[in-house]
Amino acid sequence: MKYIFGPVPSRRLGQSLGIDTIPLKTCNWNCVYCQLGRSKPLVNERNPYFPSEDILAEVEAALKSHAPDEIDWLTFVGSGEPTLHSDIGRLIRGVKAMSNKPVAVITNGALLYTAKVQHALASADAVLPTLDAGSAELYHRINRPYPTLTFERLIRGLIIFRRAYSGKLWVEVMLARGLNDTEAALRDIAAALRRIQPDEVHINLPTRPPVETWVQPPDEEGLLRARAILGNIARVVAPIEGTFDLSGYESAVDAIVAIITRHPMRQEQLEETLARWTPGKVRRALADLEAGGQAQIIDRYGIRFWSAAPAHFPETR
Repeated sequence: MKYIFGPVPSRRLGQSLGIDTIPLKTCNWNCVYCQLGRSKPLVNERNPYFPSEDILAEVEAALKSHAPDEIDWLTFVGSGEPTLHSDIGRLIRGVKAMSNKPVAVITNGALLYTAKVQHALASADAVLPTLDAGSAELYHRINRPYPTLTFERLIRGLIIFRRAYSGKLWVEVMLARGLNDTEAALRDIAAALRRIQPDEVHINLPTRPPVETWVQPPDEEGLLRARAILGNIARVVAPIEGTFDLSGYESAVDAIVAIITRHPMRQEQLEETLARWTPGKVRRALADLEAGGQAQIIDRYGIRFWSAAPAHFPETR
């Protein structure tokens, strides 16, 4: 499968079947913590990057090949920014017509100031936009957006979308030590959240390989400060261990490439997954993965992560 991956385990979405509408790494932000590498170049043009009919056909095939209890959510989460696909509204409606499973969209929210994107996401059951900063200065420092995507547009888009949207709005905050975990930065974020009025705030940590080597997760004091300042609707979303589904592919290597293109994996996690799906062939599969030029190893926090070969990471092995 080219556009579908998983199901993969998610603390918020259970077993999530991923739907990728965007080529790696088509994005209008270049976040310092991104697990998919640097955005080279930044892209802010909406296009039908992949044929909608082909995406929907793969979703249908994936749904038929899994029992109902093997999938909890159908999630648009891309190798970049999924709302850059100009037909995402039709894709969401098409997926919902196939299944009664809830549909989520994980987005940076940068295009929610446009009426077209607001309308496109209206039928999703949950939208998870990003808000890492409560000031323009920190927004540019952390998210490094396409030049026309100002902080004011981001906040205005989130406020307007919230007013009209009847689904769940779960705002994500990626917390990084020394960047947005200070009292001043958190109070600015809290002020912006009061204007947006999301249903929940999810505090995420950069536990997968951040593109910039200097990015670190907050310490316990930073997490306590964030929970206290962001209020009762905020909760820390810790990484989850679980089963990665490798079915539906010609080989385990093809399945792993499909996952690590969107979801880099720790070496131990990769070995555990391969051991389950290809017993006795773990070393051979890892060797094939690296020798085939489809993957690269990223070292962060003293941990080895496997990522897609085309991803742009500095100081890789």
